[in-house]
Amino acid sequence: MTTPEEELLPATRRTLLHRIATAQTEGRAPSLVATVVRDGQPVWTGSRTSVKGHGPDENVQYRIGSITKTFTAVLVLRLRDEGVLDLGDPLEKHLPGTGAGEATIAELLAHTGGLAAESPAPWWERTPGSLRPELADVLGEQPFRHPVGRRHHYSNPGYTLLGALVEELRKAPWEEVLRREVLEPLRLHRTSCRPQAPHAGGWAVHPWADVLLPEPSEDLGRMAPAGQLWSTARDLAHFAVFLARGDDRVLSAESVREMRTPAAPAEAAEVAAGSAYGLGLQIQQRDGRLLVGHSGSLPGFLANVTISVEDDLAAVVLANCTSGPLVSNVAADLVRLVAEAEPRIPSPWRPLPELDARVLELAGPWYWGTQAVALRLSSDEGLSLGPLSGHGRRSRFRMNGDGTWTGLDGYYAGELLRAVRRPDGSVSHLDLGSFVFTHQPYDEGAPVPGGVDPEGWRGIR
Repeated sequence: MTTPEEELLPATRRTLLHRIATAQTEGRAPSLVATVVRDGQPVWTGSRTSVKGHGPDENVQYRIGSITKTFTAVLVLRLRDEGVLDLGDPLEKHLPGTGAGEATIAELLAHTGGLAAESPAPWWERTPGSLRPELADVLGEQPFRHPVGRRHHYSNPGYTLLGALVEELRKAPWEEVLRREVLEPLRLHRTSCRPQAPHAGGWAVHPWADVLLPEPSEDLGRMAPAGQLWSTARDLAHFAVFLARGDDRVLSAESVREMRTPAAPAEAAEVAAGSAYGLGLQIQQRDGRLLVGHSGSLPGFLANVTISVEDDLAAVVLANCTSGPLVSNVAADLVRLVAEAEPRIPSPWRPLPELDARVLELAGPWYWGTQAVALRLSSDEGLSLGPLSGHGRRSRFRMNGDGTWTGLDGYYAGELLRAVRRPDGSVSHLDLGSFVFTHQPYDEGAPVPGGVDPEGWRGIR
């Protein structure tokens, strides 16, 4: 339940309703439901339906297709965080004998394992999983389509392998592990592997006539980790908050940030479109903002979760048709409409709760050669390094507790920053991945690589 302070303005709510109404009408969807999340709470839900007097709400289940992959990725990241596996491990180390074991776990998560997009015929989304009882039935005789690790090629069988990996290491069915480790801790009680009333029925809409055909709803068996789940707008709204903020009962904020970080080489068309793929999450630049989430489709259903971490906004859109409204566009538009109509109000500035004098003395301008940068210490970003003005390399740093810092993002992600001190304790320079930052451009009193001309700076003679 939202408070009056959290509710959207009436004009914003009408704009959102207009957007989904247009999508449902023009996309000819039997029904469509959408939810917007702001500051960690659902603040708006709307729906449209072709059945007079009967509209779905945020508690009606729809099938969410490949959004299931994000749930599977969370289970794999949990195993990594527990030290059970490393993302650089080849699959063969933990799940031998698949015939696809040379791909690493990270490559499978990012769809760079070189595997086929689909399992062998017949089409797995519209046939029972009992036709593919073993992993060999999912992979076929020739599982690879590309060299391992060379390109992003979306692979449903790849996530089947990740689900089997979870089962092997947890010694329990994927569905059981998912319920115990993710659904129950996050209180996603209306997310399940099989439909639970109330739920929408899946429909195909004739492309040239306003008539319907019911779609079969198959149990996907081995392919379940790639697309089995049913969920609701409300549950997915809460899942979106988790993907933005983390939850230590499931995955830390740092680990979900890793999921949101590009991990796959993009194709030329993807670069042009501003899209990428992380670890179980799709990433795109749209309308000047970075959006993460995932889309999903199975015969009879379309689904999308879109998150703008910077705006602290998310949108969920669900429809029960095989093709029709571009729900990923609708979700992105819902985020944009709220962000533009009701910009996020910044939190009040607050000083740091405590001060480390040895860190404070590092704050201020430094020079890498002749380039001026500033090391800043703030309550919201911690330690950060970036140009004094304009464009250039920017990174935030995490304190390691031993007088060093590790880069979190940007060019210096993973690189070590340390202050090099003289025998008297004063700071000589900063060392960052072999780069020397000095108090003055080419400070002759610091060990500048290549040395400094003894005649110093000069004009033209």
